[in-house]
Amino acid sequence: MTDFGFLSLLPPILAIFLAIRTKQVIVSLVFGLLLGYVIISGGNVFEGILSTADHLVQVFESAGNTRTVLFTLLIGALIQLIRYSGGINGFVGRIQKSILKSKNPKSKLQVAAGLTGFFIFIESNISILTVGTVFQSLFDKFNISRQKLAYLADSSSAPSCILFPLNAWGAYIIGLLSVYEGVAPFKTLLYSIPFNFYPIFTLALVFFLAATNKSYGPMKRFEQNTVDTPSNQEELPEGKARNMLLPLGIMIISMPLFLIYTGWSGETPGSFGTKTWDAIANASGSAAVLYAVISAVVFAGVFYGFQKKISLGNFIEESMTGMKEMLSMAILMVLAFAIGTLCKELGTGVYVASVTSSWLSPSLAPAIIFLTSCFIAFSTGTSWGTFAIMISIAVPLAQAIDLNIYLAVAAVLGGGVFGDHCSPISDTTLISSMASGSDHIEHVQTQLPYALFTGGLSVVMYLIIGFLVA
Repeated sequence: MTDFGFLSLLPPILAIFLAIRTKQVIVSLVFGLLLGYVIISGGNVFEGILSTADHLVQVFESAGNTRTVLFTLLIGALIQLIRYSGGINGFVGRIQKSILKSKNPKSKLQVAAGLTGFFIFIESNISILTVGTVFQSLFDKFNISRQKLAYLADSSSAPSCILFPLNAWGAYIIGLLSVYEGVAPFKTLLYSIPFNFYPIFTLALVFFLAATNKSYGPMKRFEQNTVDTPSNQEELPEGKARNMLLPLGIMIISMPLFLIYTGWSGETPGSFGTKTWDAIANASGSAAVLYAVISAVVFAGVFYGFQKKISLGNFIEESMTGMKEMLSMAILMVLAFAIGTLCKELGTGVYVASVTSSWLSPSLAPAIIFLTSCFIAFSTGTSWGTFAIMISIAVPLAQAIDLNIYLAVAAVLGGGVFGDHCSPISDTTLISSMASGSDHIEHVQTQLPYALFTGGLSVVMYLIIGFLVA
């Protein structure tokens, strides 16, 4: 591999700079890719442009990459089918009946919203959209601010997605880790979970605030401005909750089963439990999540068809509508895969490791990796793009300075989620505001103090663990 030295840093730096200036993450990643392949082409702009196009196409030469992109599109189809069937309305009605019987309806409603986001760990956007769509009218009815709803939706989605790797997030990260020799992708992701402090602290804070009905900082002002007034809205939304719960249940339950299926080998010695664990460790995460969402989409179509709620024509039309809503995320995913490959070709991580290994202490490295990931995610508004950039740096760095690789990967993942939570240009922040009916800037302002608090605790933990592990 050619040693590009400092030049290997320029593509990710350009992508970050342009994202800050233009607020256009997709365009910024494209220009980062162009610069990278111009560098690889020895300064030949024409060859660099052609090489960029070729490498974007080559993303789909990886079956894992292609499966992950397809999964994202099909998630859009599934949520649209659930919405069309009346499943969301039915779920709202069921929650509303339960809340009306409670002595502390506000606390119970907020916990229910947090739990909904927590358990729909299949994909962050479907989690946010479900929480926002399902609970917006209920929060209005019980006089809880939409800013609080946006916070609960945003802060229960990505943290649960990153802590439960049986989803597209897990498949994507496994794909990023799979290019490094000596790294077992699924095992590395799984063993990084206990060190992923930011999402753990964030979820703990979410459920504390929900259960106690407390608010602090700017959020408290919005809660105080939400005056308790009697509501005349007593009618329950029409629909069947099972039209939402059963397809999601099929997807959630089938994922671990498909993980075992894709990794199973009858030749593995040992007990059934040992064979099962080995199967999960050797499984194809991208195949499992794709098979699971296909199962859910097919089940939804057949199930709604028997209810005469959807025809074949409607099924195709609504599925296409849902996939269109996820198109920008699919494009971002392709670019993220491409820039991860580019950084590997340029040797960005190897270069950073070589220039920092002489002075960067393994004791400080986890906190520095976390803070760097926070900055990149905040600047670009994307946790996934941050993962692509930082994993390509953190893994070689950990190998070079003998840092615990599970700790390094956890710092990258937690920092990416933190920056994504705080960034006003983050897609999840925008979707949380939109789905909850909250003003976007107000959502950013009210969520930021909570994110800074749990982020600060995470830095302290990385410093402590860094010194203990080192």
